[in-house]
Amino acid sequence: MLKRTMIIVLFFSLFLSAVPKEAAATGSAWAVIDADTGRLLEGYNENVRLPIASLTKIWTALTFIESGSSFGDVTISPQASSAEGSSIYLKQGMHIDAETLLYGLMLRSGNDAAHALSEQAGGSLEGFVDLMNDKALVYGLKRTVFTNPSGLHDDHHLSTAYETALMLRYAMDNDKFREIAMTKNHRYEGEDQIYSWRNKHRLLHSESTAIAGKTGFTKTAGRTLATYFEKDGKNIIVVTLNHSDDWNTHKNLADKVFSSYKLTTVAKKGTYAILPGVEMELKNSIRLLLKKGEKAKLQNIVRIPKGKSEKSTGLWTVLFDNEPLIASEIIIKQ
Repeated sequence: MLKRTMIIVLFFSLFLSAVPKEAAATGSAWAVIDADTGRLLEGYNENVRLPIASLTKIWTALTFIESGSSFGDVTISPQASSAEGSSIYLKQGMHIDAETLLYGLMLRSGNDAAHALSEQAGGSLEGFVDLMNDKALVYGLKRTVFTNPSGLHDDHHLSTAYETALMLRYAMDNDKFREIAMTKNHRYEGEDQIYSWRNKHRLLHSESTAIAGKTGFTKTAGRTLATYFEKDGKNIIVVTLNHSDDWNTHKNLADKVFSSYKLTTVAKKGTYAILPGVEMELKNSIRLLLKKGEKAKLQNIVRIPKGKSEKSTGLWTVLFDNEPLIASEIIIKQ
């Protein structure tokens, strides 16, 4: 009986040692995407809905910037000055420009800055959250719901590692957001206050390939992290949710993807004869991150307008596994 028990215990121990580290962390997830196309390159639980903590502020910043709200002075309300959680120590009644609040939001994760920006652009915190959710739907983030602009815990405030990576991808397409998110240090001198902020994202200061990102933490969400990496023309985004060793995880995942994926030209710029008397011009080459064996999964579809005209435009679309991945405008000459 004793021998049988020892065998069972040994078998159970071997089983546990075979479980991947990711699976041992309940409620954790990660995703690596191609920042140019949004394609998922690597992931674990990437579509599981989880709390994202202050990674929420990526969407808060983009929503404010694209709202058309003034970048002028914002008067800090009692509610903003007393916002729960991380703070840049705004005082009730003070006046500070919205751009500075955006830096405080992204570099120092100020919940008071998030509240003040929300009131400025949405008329109220609730009104701004509606804008955030509307924008999420417009961008196709179907598994993302916001209940506040800061990332404070709420059972309904959830996203996924994959959609959070997409948030950073869409936000980095905005020049103002990109400028702020890439800033390592920012100094502001107002009439009554001076701020000097260092970006909390450690990798921006230690890794040359990490150019932007956002940190996050709540007791429920654990540590959350988003990083935008660039290397040799390759652009990727890494997101981890509820990972304690997130700095090393991001570096390791980025290194793995950069080494295993090549930037491959799948369509060269130039002029192509597609029909008798009809040519098309592709002005820029189409390049994709592909690993060994993936090129066989690509398809090219060219759409040209009906009718005859001396010059018109069409679309060259590249599909991966029968799903549209990237498209480029072409000029049709007849």
